[in-house]
Amino acid sequence: MRMKSWVETANGPDTDFPLQNLPYGVFSTGGGAPRCGVAIGDRIVDLAACEQAGLLDADGSFSAPQLNDFMALGRARWAQIREALTALLAEDGNRDTPTVAMADATLHLPIKVTEFTDFYASKNHAFNVGVLFRGPENALPAQWTHMPIGYNGRASSVVVSGTDVIRPMGQLRGDDGPVWSACKRLDLELELGAIVGVPSEMGQRVSVEEAEEMIFGYVLLNDWSARDIQAWEYQPLGPFQAKAFATTISPWVVTQAALEPFRSEGATRDNPLLPYLQEKRPGLYDIDLAWSLNGQVLARTNYTTMYYSSAQQLAHHTESGCPMRVGDLLGSGTISGPTPDSTGALLEMTQGGKSPIQTDSGERSFLLDGDQVGLHGHAQGDGFRIGFGPCLGTILPAKE
Repeated sequence: MRMKSWVETANGPDTDFPLQNLPYGVFSTGGGAPRCGVAIGDRIVDLAACEQAGLLDADGSFSAPQLNDFMALGRARWAQIREALTALLAEDGNRDTPTVAMADATLHLPIKVTEFTDFYASKNHAFNVGVLFRGPENALPAQWTHMPIGYNGRASSVVVSGTDVIRPMGQLRGDDGPVWSACKRLDLELELGAIVGVPSEMGQRVSVEEAEEMIFGYVLLNDWSARDIQAWEYQPLGPFQAKAFATTISPWVVTQAALEPFRSEGATRDNPLLPYLQEKRPGLYDIDLAWSLNGQVLARTNYTTMYYSSAQQLAHHTESGCPMRVGDLLGSGTISGPTPDSTGALLEMTQGGKSPIQTDSGERSFLLDGDQVGLHGHAQGDGFRIGFGPCLGTILPAKE
């Protein structure tokens, strides 16, 4: 149901931030200290100021430069604050609620990323990439349809949208051994990132239903990839430096509560999953996704094409008793549809660089210095949409 706000810009059908959304982020103004905020139309609710005025009670957590302290308060408090914010910002709400213009604010990394794990959970993507390297008969590894495959990435190189990405240097495969070079096959990966807001203990395994309750919200996520560095390094342990140089996330965390009306079934199963991975309700969301190059949209897809949900990925992550912490970030893996114009990476779209594409910026097999990649996503409601805002990164030359 569409709800109106006294913030007029929140009522248009094309805004990413209507009253139904209320995504969380961290911002600063005028060189001041970063603090927590909520996006509404073209404004940001100053949550720290709201606490100081007695309009909200989050145990002082909104004055922190990250959302972790607030997330650690738990689901009941998340629901209370969302209800209070909805009342404050409704058409008949409190017009004295402290807000600032989004145009006057600097957006920061919304969470302190405690750990980062990236998965490989789109069947279309896994099959397309598998065909390139192993052929159609052996495209998917034997275990792929039985469990979510992932690897532990670097939390230290997760950056917020708008941060430039320096082309990485590394070892590449040469004719007579390795050569030292700037990456020549730099790529994007269109993903959704799930943020853990409720921790688990070491030795504790959580069910898919429990994992659902642990997820605070979602961000757009670009796990930039150096394909040529990866090709030389990844056997036998998987990606390392090819993935460690940068991961970009959107500045606004769209809560699970805001996405609840958009739950949707995913891909058809090839075989039954083991009981610990089985879902009692749909775990995916009907979110339209796209990526652009220098402002030109080149591919569109939808989150429902995924084979595994974030809750299934989180449940599997704890299978061995691995503890999860507030601020853990789980990347979905590249989200691709079945056609070239719905792929989430240039690796697939150009068939490993063999079939360059023509863009408004010229021919591309992989990314060039100066290219800006944008990720975009929203769930479409009746007269409103739940959006993430853009997730942008511009490629700078390697530091030789």
